Amino acid sequence: MVVATPGAVESSVARSNPIDLLIVGAGLTGLSAAQRFVRQSPGRSCLVVEAQDRVGGNITTRSGNGFLWEEGPNSFAPTPELLQLAVEVGLKDQLVFADGKLPRFVYWDGRLQAIPMSPGAFWNSTLLSDRGKARLLLGAAGFVPPILGATVQARGGEETVREFFTRHLGQETMERMVDPFISGVYAGDPDALSASAAFRKMAAMQAAGGGLAAGAIRTLLAKRRAAKTAPPADPNLPKPKSGELGSFREGLQMLPEAVAKELGDRVKLGWRVEAIARSSNGDYTVDLATPDGPRQITTRAIVLATPAPATANLLQPLAPAASAALHAIPYPAVACVILAYPETAFAQSLRGFGNLIPRSLGLQTLGTIWASSLFAGRAPQGWAHLINFIGGAQNPGLINKTEAEIADIVHGDVRRILLKEDVAPKVLSVKLWRRAIPQYTIGHADRLATLHRELAAWPGLFPCSNYEGGVALGDCVRHGWDQAAEVDRYLAQLPV
Repeated sequence: MVVATPGAVESSVARSNPIDLLIVGAGLTGLSAAQRFVRQSPGRSCLVVEAQDRVGGNITTRSGNGFLWEEGPNSFAPTPELLQLAVEVGLKDQLVFADGKLPRFVYWDGRLQAIPMSPGAFWNSTLLSDRGKARLLLGAAGFVPPILGATVQARGGEETVREFFTRHLGQETMERMVDPFISGVYAGDPDALSASAAFRKMAAMQAAGGGLAAGAIRTLLAKRRAAKTAPPADPNLPKPKSGELGSFREGLQMLPEAVAKELGDRVKLGWRVEAIARSSNGDYTVDLATPDGPRQITTRAIVLATPAPATANLLQPLAPAASAALHAIPYPAVACVILAYPETAFAQSLRGFGNLIPRSLGLQTLGTIWASSLFAGRAPQGWAHLINFIGGAQNPGLINKTEAEIADIVHGDVRRILLKEDVAPKVLSVKLWRRAIPQYTIGHADRLATLHRELAAWPGLFPCSNYEGGVALGDCVRHGWDQAAEVDRYLAQLPV
């Protein structure tokens, strides 16, 4: 067995001897899988190859002129796995958390309205009418009409997000609260997204019966019971307060860069996988294009931590049905537009996480993160910068616009919602992600089932990306760690 040291990996690649694990893709999922595999299996070899010249995938932190901003994911929910990863790679002292009590807003009825986070705030809120509040409470309590309609029945009862939440919580809640959330998280279309795939936990709650409120209570009680028997929490991990979101002092890119630093020269940048084939002995032969010319390596196992389209292209010669299933996962374009304004230009104090915008209002901007209000030191004195998202599944024409046109559209929406005067912004960045976020649309579970069924014929080949398991950063870390454990179990049953 090859000893898992950087030099041994390099030697193995040079001699074309089998390594234990090749991970394709150095986004957060692939790096997390590699970090966990190396730590839990110190006697095994691992190599990570990345076609780009940087690690982190869509995690992109930039700075300039006294500003620090994110052009991809902008923060994270501090899950135990993500916090543990940060601590293990030496970033504990670099963690920063935004105040969980800061309000979140929806732009509705011509003004910003705080999303109610308590019973008192719910009753006093004007975001929903009295009729809308009553409908929400009745639905949450379990007074929900049955699934009707030939279209839904033909799908085997699989509901879209709009169908599910309208049936459970009413039209107002769907339009004014759920739809903006869908736009902000998935940049998705509620008429296309699958409720059971995009909201697995809530779908499971309603499936258990008794309504969403009863399901939430059951889930909470189950967590409390599990906590009583769980091993003690690691005292070395930070303990963020409820509702807080996290980042790092110099931005999110600190995390993938720290993981890559720990992995050392196990990570190869500019290495693009061209083809994968299986040898008669069960190993895989992988052809790569590298900065130094073509390479061929052999490996006992492969983790494909790449987006669905890239994974589909690699699987086409091996498992065409799996490839077709992955190609069917949409990735709409989303632009991240960073605009800065003097603090005096705003109509109100930017004390909050930001604002979301219902699609029914006709504005193109999906939502705005008040970034420099969340984390200190992100803007010069007297300035604030906003992270704005535009595009998504309901705005496919965005991809045809220029950066200047996109920035003008976003500024127009910001001016309408947040500014008291028409002040020209500093345009720090317009980053267009042509394939941004995988969409868990109707039939997503069937597509994943096809993928895994087809790959059963290719043992040792593991797909692992955010088209499965969730798109949040914490989901990526957890998914990568779970995959590392599965690979370790696979390798353990192979002959030495």
